[in-house]
Amino acid sequence: MLLRIPTSPLVNPLNFATSKSSYSQIPISFRSPAPILKSESIRFGPVRCSISQVHSYGTVDYEKRPAIKWSALYRRISTMENPSLGSGAVLDQCEEEEEKRLSKWLLCRVAKKELRKFRRFKHALEIYEWMTAQGDRFTFTSSDMAIQLDLISKVHDISYAENYFYSLSDELKDKRTYGALLNAYGQAKMKEKAENILETMKAQGYVTDALPYNVMMTLYMNLEEHEKVNTIINEMKEKNIQFDLYSYNIWITNCAAMEEIEEMERVMERMISDSNINPNWTTYSTLATMYIKAGQFEKAENCLKELELRVTGRDRTPFNYLLGYYSSLGKKQEVYRVWDWYKSSFPNMLNMGYQAMLASLVRINDIDKAEDIYEEWLSTTSNADPRICNILMGWYSRQGLVYKAKALLDRLVEKGGKPKPITWEILAEGYVKDKEISKALSCMKNAASYNGASNWRPKPGNVANIVALCKEMEKMEDVDMLIDVLRDRGCLDDEEYKSLISL
Repeated sequence: MLLRIPTSPLVNPLNFATSKSSYSQIPISFRSPAPILKSESIRFGPVRCSISQVHSYGTVDYEKRPAIKWSALYRRISTMENPSLGSGAVLDQCEEEEEKRLSKWLLCRVAKKELRKFRRFKHALEIYEWMTAQGDRFTFTSSDMAIQLDLISKVHDISYAENYFYSLSDELKDKRTYGALLNAYGQAKMKEKAENILETMKAQGYVTDALPYNVMMTLYMNLEEHEKVNTIINEMKEKNIQFDLYSYNIWITNCAAMEEIEEMERVMERMISDSNINPNWTTYSTLATMYIKAGQFEKAENCLKELELRVTGRDRTPFNYLLGYYSSLGKKQEVYRVWDWYKSSFPNMLNMGYQAMLASLVRINDIDKAEDIYEEWLSTTSNADPRICNILMGWYSRQGLVYKAKALLDRLVEKGGKPKPITWEILAEGYVKDKEISKALSCMKNAASYNGASNWRPKPGNVANIVALCKEMEKMEDVDMLIDVLRDRGCLDDEEYKSLISL
């Protein structure tokens, strides 16, 4: 089982905060990878292309910092008891009731650098909307408009972002706002529109650095059009566009995706020889993934040591990857060492950390330690995330210990956790293994009746196993309950599912 690490809002390996021509923060990312076993399919990353993170290009008033601290305002907005009131309610209270004058520097700091970083896009957009509603009090430039366009594309959809862009005056349609629209198209995987905007930017003389090329390369990576990534790279070479860190990371990842180890190593050598570039942990993460895939474990370990040297600041994500990589290599003591380092580096451990550690321990079959870590998590968490429970439940179900899997689920519910469809399906797998068909079908029914937003569909393999068990136990009437589940999830129009239940 692969550790699937979700894209973290705290990490942005391809952020362009150091560039003076960046557009918007929102990342375009192809599938966030996880460390792999040799027999498993390759996953890379986390290479992301993020345009214009926090720079203001002279649009923020730094002359006088406000009396109220940005951190205090951020906390008030992010912890609102009634989020439906919006950020504007907090800002009105500050100014009207508490008589605290809010500056543009403060508001932009909270919206751009904090709320966006933690993916609170709606709250960030509401701050800009509040500022706009103040009339002539705040002056906006194309950089501000680019950020708003970026937020609109995240909070609403691409059509709103397009309308916003085309409503701008000609003076505000510059490199920044065009770049933000390009980035929005990239996130939406709208290839033709992205390509058209890029051509317009070229005609306007706006494509003079790596940023727009990085957006397009990441889009092509998302679409698995790897040869087009090479085309972009060749164009950059022909036009003498300076590669930045993120260009190299995408290039290396593209080589890895195409399983071109020698080319990947040549790119890495070029990157190291480039005096303007310092490889980051993401670079070595990608290299380690490829070497593990190729069975070159010594090279993979060397990359992990280089990765460790680049773990800095508040970024937790490298620790999650290190745990997964070392467990893929079967290095139990290294897993323990990284876990101790991880815990000592932060005042508290988040669910993502426990998820990474549990998956790593299950991978190396250290179930006693996994059970200890699970108990530690359950006793300390205030957010009983079923994804963490699923890891240990999955192992129990596969080993024929369905009673232990059910006990885990019961305790999760007692803790306030809400099982998701996949949780019930994992339990159903255990019951199928124990030939308890009625309990398995009951779990599948619970999965189908989940009232949260979910696009869950049962795994075809599980459907086939249930049908086979019904035949074996001569309980073909139970297949009707399975058909109801498939109907609820909209599966009966799918020929694959139809063939599985045909009798």
